[in-house]
Amino acid sequence: MAGGQERVLRRRIKSVQATRKITKAMELIAASQIPKSQARIVANRPYRDGMRRVIVEAALADPAGAAKLLATPERVETCVVVAIVGDRGLSGAYNSSTLRATERLIRSLQAQGTQVRLFTVGKKAPSYFRFRGVEVEESFVGFADRPTFADARVVAAKVVAPYVDGEAQQVMLVSTRFASASSQFVDTTQLLPLTVPEMPVVEASTALKGYTEFEPEVEQLLAFLAPRALESEIFSALLEGAAAFHTSQQRAMAAATDNADELGQTLTRVMNRARQDSITTEIMEIVSGAEALRSGK
Repeated sequence: MAGGQERVLRRRIKSVQATRKITKAMELIAASQIPKSQARIVANRPYRDGMRRVIVEAALADPAGAAKLLATPERVETCVVVAIVGDRGLSGAYNSSTLRATERLIRSLQAQGTQVRLFTVGKKAPSYFRFRGVEVEESFVGFADRPTFADARVVAAKVVAPYVDGEAQQVMLVSTRFASASSQFVDTTQLLPLTVPEMPVVEASTALKGYTEFEPEVEQLLAFLAPRALESEIFSALLEGAAAFHTSQQRAMAAATDNADELGQTLTRVMNRARQDSITTEIMEIVSGAEALRSGK
């Protein structure tokens, strides 16, 4: 009985050790990707801020001309929703948090009588919404971990088309934002109509002086910049989502590795007790046999 239990425990310990090797390797891989993802976010920031700066300058120069692209319509009949998640799991609550936030947004829009057209990025999204009876118009997969600007351009071209054609009046984005290695949060952002971002306050000595002339007119300029701004915002969201994914996966795999260590230690102690019981039982049997032989003599 004890010997059989010991064999079972040995198999379980080997299984836990094998699982620990996998989780440790995934933890190290994710940890190595975090600095690279952060570097890409920093490298993209000047372009994103520059695009926002141009939009702010244009909006301030001609508010009336910018109103068509910057003003939120009174009635939103159709809204395009873009959800960005990962292609893989084993990343804690990274995917589930974004998917639940997207589902809440969809239910809220539908309750207001707004039709929703859903686009997703990441393999984990289509099956989630299919199970809940939500139609996904198009899904983009294969680049959530390491997105490029070309990927963002493809996504932007698809989601901006209904807005440009007049089929949708609003475009919303749901994704995980990367604030720091210890802080990530799910954010819902309006992509179209364009929103005037809050620019950081600059000192008088570094502020722009003079005035800005626009050619062509502000309305035409913003019509041209809207798809470019959409590409920039989606690319930023993809980069931050990738960084948040790697951070969440590193944290989840570190916790799994610690749990495997603790479980391995617990099983080892149980196996040692079982082996001790087996040895004790064998000694008692030998002693009992010896006593029986002496009594017989």
